[in-house]
Amino acid sequence: MNAIDPTHISRLVRLLGADRVLTRQEDLITYSFDGTPILNEMPGCIVFPDSVPQISDILKLADHHRMPIVTRGSGTGLSGGAIPVPGCIVLCMVRMDRILRIDPANLTALVEPGVITAKLDEAALPHGLFYPPDPGSMRISTIGGNVANNSGGLRGLKYGVTRDYVMALEVALPNGDILRTGTACVKDVAGYNLKDIFIGSEGTLGVITRVLLRLTPKPRAKKTLLATFASTSAAAETVSAIVAAHIIPCTLEFLDRTTIRCVEEYAKIGLPLDAEALLLMETDGHPAVVEEESAMMSGIAREHGAVEVTIAKSDEEAVRLAAARRTAFSALARVAPTTILEDATVPRSHLAEMINFIQQTAEKFKVRIGTFGHMGDGNLHPTFLTDERNHDEIHRVEQAFTEIFEKAVALEGTITGEHGVGLAKKKFLPMVIGPVGLEVHRRLKQVFDPNGIMNPGKMFDEQEGRDGAERK
Repeated sequence: MNAIDPTHISRLVRLLGADRVLTRQEDLITYSFDGTPILNEMPGCIVFPDSVPQISDILKLADHHRMPIVTRGSGTGLSGGAIPVPGCIVLCMVRMDRILRIDPANLTALVEPGVITAKLDEAALPHGLFYPPDPGSMRISTIGGNVANNSGGLRGLKYGVTRDYVMALEVALPNGDILRTGTACVKDVAGYNLKDIFIGSEGTLGVITRVLLRLTPKPRAKKTLLATFASTSAAAETVSAIVAAHIIPCTLEFLDRTTIRCVEEYAKIGLPLDAEALLLMETDGHPAVVEEESAMMSGIAREHGAVEVTIAKSDEEAVRLAAARRTAFSALARVAPTTILEDATVPRSHLAEMINFIQQTAEKFKVRIGTFGHMGDGNLHPTFLTDERNHDEIHRVEQAFTEIFEKAVALEGTITGEHGVGLAKKKFLPMVIGPVGLEVHRRLKQVFDPNGIMNPGKMFDEQEGRDGAERK
């Protein structure tokens, strides 16, 4: 049953106002899916709080009556983490979108969870600062969603992921209590590091209500390079050689032949259609260091078989070259009715093997896959170009990505580097964390959310014990 008791709806209306509680079928449809293809489910209602006390009151009501809560930002997730469950309250955080403070003296920003990622970066720039995490959806994704999924991005190799910038959190617990964890101090080892438990928890433990983030000085200079290769192995060897030379680029991105062709048809950048692989490389920092590193990367790429290396001569040209990677998903999405953007990560030393395996898997199951991703940190995005109406093909797609995940784990990698587990990958989580890890997850969930109202069914099922038996 998707319906919520009318008395509970009335209580929510009294808390928030009628204009911030949606129950009409046509409104609910809009929030029945996120950025994950195929998955959808109708919620019971949508609510739009704009204060922490409102969130606390909503949680108290939901916890008392065992009503599931699914927290949502912009709905850009790619693992089904924001898919509603039947009869749930979707807690949409987009009205809590204030940047409360930019603090140049302490290099921090205090924000509400609905702040758009790119807007935080824009707000930091006048102070000579920037916010490095840059997920592909940064112009629409929210900080709360980034924290809940520990989002990465193109700059992850040099600057790290969202976790590396979260200094403190305010979290509404399922019973309505407000927890504050972490401080504005660079050093803080007082007690358990509860902050990190909530980062990447995908809304299963509580609702993030405020985030204190670390900012960093904006680099004084940047150079963008684009190198094309006749083989993926040569591109992978170039990546390894660049890192071995003690160069840590801010961006080191990869596109395979299928993706190159789709991008060129879409963006008309001038990419060679006969190239098997492309690397987008960017270095930033002190101008002298940038000049030296860009020359070194160009030389390393040529030494490892680059057919051509282009170095941007202006900011405009840099934007054009970077578009080869930043438009990859949009370009692939035009090719088929359904685009399934997957996410697997392996150690850099296994990149060439993993890319070749993805290509072989596509041939084995007769599916079309374009692969791109963050080659500098081993995070690949095999993207399936398919049609969800073709059930036989979708079955083969599922077989293909199952084998891809199994291969990634066999290579000491993981099933997700930045998208999260959600619904889409929860059946694969045990192969990464094992039975003991899975039981620890369940016990931790029980401590924070004893009534199981927070995003139930995401990441893992809660009803089974360590031996697989159903809990009583």
